[in-house]
Amino acid sequence: MLIGEKRLVGEIQYKPMIEFIHVCKDYGDVHALKNVNIKIAAGEFICLVGPSGAGKSTLVRLLIREEKPSSGKIFVAKRNVVRLKAKELPFYRRRIGTVFQDYKLLPQKTVQENIAFALEVCAIDEQEIKKRVNKIMKLIGLSNKADVYPQTLSGGEKQRVAIARALVHSPKVLIADEPTGNLDPVNAWEIIELLKKINKVGTLVILATHNKTIVDKLRQRVVLLKGGRVISDQRIGKYIM
Repeated sequence: MLIGEKRLVGEIQYKPMIEFIHVCKDYGDVHALKNVNIKIAAGEFICLVGPSGAGKSTLVRLLIREEKPSSGKIFVAKRNVVRLKAKELPFYRRRIGTVFQDYKLLPQKTVQENIAFALEVCAIDEQEIKKRVNKIMKLIGLSNKADVYPQTLSGGEKQRVAIARALVHSPKVLIADEPTGNLDPVNAWEIIELLKKINKVGTLVILATHNKTIVDKLRQRVVLLKGGRVISDQRIGKYIM
C-alpha cells in the first residue's frame, strides 16, 4: 500500500498533503504526463525518478503552478492549485521551496543578500530578515561566507545557498529538481545529507533525479516515471531502470 492511501480500520491513515488526481499534460501531440495519480503525506522524503523526458520536470512545473495540467486535479493542503488565480500564486509559491540544477543565484549579490532577497520582495521587517537569514546560514553551514559573491563559491556551496533561499520562508514542501546534476559525487552527497537534515525537521522533500547511486543509497520512497506514466511506487525502494 502506498503512503498517502487510506488503510484498513485499525491501521494508521495517512492524510495526503499533495495529491495528483488523473493528471495529464499535453504539449500539442506530445503527451508529457498521462493519467498520473500520486499521493504524498506531510514529512515524507520522496525520490521522483525516471529517464530524460519521463515527465519529472513537467510534474514539478505543475506543482509550483508554472503551468496548468491539460486535465486532472492537483491538491496541496486540500486546495486545488489548478484553480489558483494569478494574484494568489506568489503567496502559494512561498509555501513551496524550489531548488534547481543551475542554482539561479544573483551574481551581483552576496550570499547573505541572495538569501535575504526572497524576504525583501515581501516587505518583511529588516530585523526579522536578519534573524531568519542568520538561522538558515547556520543550517547550511555557510555562516563564514555571508559576504562573498556566488562566483567565488564551489558548486556545492552555490547549491547550499540556493537551498537556503528556498527555505527562508519556512515552506512545508521543498522540491529539489536535479540538485546534484552539476556536482561531483562528494559534493552531491553533501547536498543529499542536507536535504535529509531538512526532512528530519518535518519538511516534505521531493527529490527529482536520475542519479541511481543516490536513490539506491537513500532508501526512501521511490516513484518511477516513464513516458509520462507512473510505472512503480515503492515505499522503500531503489531506482529500477
